[in-house]
Amino acid sequence: MDLDLPHHAGLEAKVADLILPTLADMGYELVRVAIIGRERPTVQIMADRADGMQVAVEDCEKISHAVGALLDVHDPITGAWMLEVSSAGIDRPLTRVKDWNRFAGFAAKVETLVPVDGRKRFTGTVLGADDGFARLRLDDGSDVALPMIDIRRARLVLTDALIEFTANLQPSN
Repeated sequence: MDLDLPHHAGLEAKVADLILPTLADMGYELVRVAIIGRERPTVQIMADRADGMQVAVEDCEKISHAVGALLDVHDPITGAWMLEVSSAGIDRPLTRVKDWNRFAGFAAKVETLVPVDGRKRFTGTVLGADDGFARLRLDDGSDVALPMIDIRRARLVLTDALIEFTANLQPSN
């Protein structure tokens, strides 16, 4: 598992592998692929700018055109599908080691696939990640190391401090 990339499985992994090189060439990083629904699934692509600035509507438009063309040509999804492209947002998911390290000091909620210390849900302050483990300081003051491969979902909690931090990432036109 490449800890600098988000972990995906199944069809989501196939789509991620297909689009990663193109996104990188365009100056973007993949945060998450999600495929939702059965009859006419929605392919959700969440991306960051490689330069660390916030993603603008124009960025989403560029990604949408490129990814849509790739999916049309390689046809990994059977039948009709819809494409949604978005930024990770302020209260973004934490899917990569770099996300955990970049947002150290901010509040997050985490859910694991398997229990860690007898529980699956954690809330606390992000301490960073390394060696395959994401670390949180829980509200009771104790620290926990969560295996990255076992994290079902992790998301920053919207706070004034997080809003202020991300406001400094605005592109200068």
